[in-house]
Amino acid sequence: MDIKLDPSRDDLPLVANTSHILVKHYVLDLDVDFESQVIEGTIVLFLESGNRFKKRSSSTEVTCPSESNEACKFRMPEPCQIPVTNTKTFSSKIGYNDFVICGKGEKDTSGKDGNHDNQEQASGISSSKYCCDTGNHGSEEFLLVLDCCDLSVLKVEEVDVAAVPGIEKFTRSPKLRNQIVHELMALPADRWREQLDYYARCSQAPGCGELLFDTDTWSLQIRKTGAQTATDFPHAIRIQYRTKPQGRSVTWTSDQSGRPCVYTVGSPINNRALFPCQEPPVAMSTWQATVRAAASFVVLMSGENSAKPTQLQEDYSSWHYYVTMPMPASTFTIAVGSWTEMKPEICSSNDVATERSFSPSEADFRYIGVCGHMEYPCRFQKASATTQKIIPHRVFAPACLKGACQETLLPLIPPCLSAAHSVLGTHPFSRLDILIVPANFSSLGMASPHIVFLSQSTLTGMSQLCGTRLCHEIAHAWFGLAIGARDWTEEWLSEGFATHLEDVFWAKAQQLAPHEAREQQELRACLRWRRLQDEVQNSPEEMQVLRPNKEKTGHVSDSGSSVIRHGLNPEKVFMQVHYLKGYFLLRFLAKRLGEDTYFSFLRKFVHTFHGQLILSQDFLQMLLENIPEEKRLELSVGNIFRDWLESSGIPQPLQRERQALAECGLAQQVSAEVSAGDAVHALPFLPPRAVGPALHPWRGARDRRRRRATTVAKWVRVNRRPRKRKRKDREEVFEKLC
Repeated sequence: MDIKLDPSRDDLPLVANTSHILVKHYVLDLDVDFESQVIEGTIVLFLESGNRFKKRSSSTEVTCPSESNEACKFRMPEPCQIPVTNTKTFSSKIGYNDFVICGKGEKDTSGKDGNHDNQEQASGISSSKYCCDTGNHGSEEFLLVLDCCDLSVLKVEEVDVAAVPGIEKFTRSPKLRNQIVHELMALPADRWREQLDYYARCSQAPGCGELLFDTDTWSLQIRKTGAQTATDFPHAIRIQYRTKPQGRSVTWTSDQSGRPCVYTVGSPINNRALFPCQEPPVAMSTWQATVRAAASFVVLMSGENSAKPTQLQEDYSSWHYYVTMPMPASTFTIAVGSWTEMKPEICSSNDVATERSFSPSEADFRYIGVCGHMEYPCRFQKASATTQKIIPHRVFAPACLKGACQETLLPLIPPCLSAAHSVLGTHPFSRLDILIVPANFSSLGMASPHIVFLSQSTLTGMSQLCGTRLCHEIAHAWFGLAIGARDWTEEWLSEGFATHLEDVFWAKAQQLAPHEAREQQELRACLRWRRLQDEVQNSPEEMQVLRPNKEKTGHVSDSGSSVIRHGLNPEKVFMQVHYLKGYFLLRFLAKRLGEDTYFSFLRKFVHTFHGQLILSQDFLQMLLENIPEEKRLELSVGNIFRDWLESSGIPQPLQRERQALAECGLAQQVSAEVSAGDAVHALPFLPPRAVGPALHPWRGARDRRRRRATTVAKWVRVNRRPRKRKRKDREEVFEKLC
């Protein structure tokens, strides 16, 4: 299918031609400059051509937008050479690009210093009239298309990996560069250290020829003269580039102590304004990154290692991180600031007791058989990892928040991690960093591999807000990261699961008795029901559908390009429909199956699909296969699609369920409290500590009723749907895995 981009719409284009060629590994070498608010350096891409993975059909047209709102076929422009002026040296000692290309009759988009910028039109869509053929059509040259936005690309070149000393040790063809890259990527998982070492060595190898490139608003397009197929195209290329201060993938700001910092914000455009990459989730890759900054700054990143700084000259430090589990490039996260590691004032003995308390009654965390994902060093195959209830973790924040972190956050991490393990089994990631991000962070939290961002709002008041949000982000390690959605429009596969699991994790972390856990979870269900009703009454119907592409879900063009429905809509930041409808669907299924059976199945599902991408039917089909015939009744994948995922508004099964519960005492109490909250909404907001004690399971029934009333009132204040606001001049930020 051809993807036609319409400038009048709010869909986000994914233009990378992933059906022809895939990035398998990134090596980033970057400098962070707070004075100019720029991140600059190089990124080396190690590529695998389409003949080594599943091929699509032979049609390879990609379409692009134009000012006339008509899609045009990509055509290779006739190159013209433009000399560079005002060159400059970077720490990588690689100069500017000597040549750039532009279409015949087109306006050159290179800057005064010769760098090539993404064009930014008022409509947000490129006005470039030329596009590029990304496949193999006769004598036309192959084109690598990367997702790229708000970047200045300075130079692109092929890397001479054959010049790396010692490379002949594991390759049969030491003079064939593409074959060397292929054999490097094919090393078995138990040689991952050696593989990372040679990736690093190859990334530092000299260039062996500059490549022609061009940019438009959403992409970077690269070709090599004479390379007509993806197989002929260089499989190791180096891109020298710099970000822009206004780039939408990162935010330059100040922390709560007034010190400068920069971090990825979960932007609608993901990471394409941080580095050129392949954004479609099918482009699962590994990465390693070296980041340099002034010695006073701490660099945190998605990485398996707890990096320590290496001191460089002139009061600079270097930090190195790596990831061996292939994941979409959109999950990469970085934060640089004057963070302080927060540690408990005294060591607590509660951790050991917590681990014992949450041990499940059945040892069903280990399943015999080989993992179904591509080969990598997998924790699910390590006996020591399967029994590790609490993974190593660190907390970072500005020094001024030390007291709040020690009092509220630090005591919650071990029980929440242990509770998650008791429900789902093996932690997919070996460690966890938690960062309290600056006050301009637009969400309560965001999860990425090995690192979680939390809002400072979670540190105020009762532990309930911090605990539930922490549980939500921990749940994303399984659903959203280790198991990702193959089509990003199916956001419920991440957010619905995390919302449902946060209640389960939190109840176990509090060590609630079964009846207390049910009461707490029913209370939260009542409150979410009110929230969902408000959501569907105040949002466009087309944005209430959890599977908007219906039978075309997961489909891409022949080149691999696609669009994310409503990905750029500024209203999306305020919506929770994927959280709420997904939560109620999973709650409905758990009740139908029985919670013990459901969570036993969920552990089996995690073991089957970790390290892979899924669609809704993958989960639903496996679930229905595990439901006894007498409990299945009218349940089918088709019926669930119709009632829950492909229709707007309140799902009919949920409507019937809530009507049946409307007469229960708890539902009436919630209704009364919400009405009372509406009546007093205009009153001044009281500090959370003034309205009641923290939640503890050993308090009496009267205290529980008082706390429940307080929780309802607070929920009303926090979750009231924001009034529609005029669009700000700056780009709105939305919650990625929040």
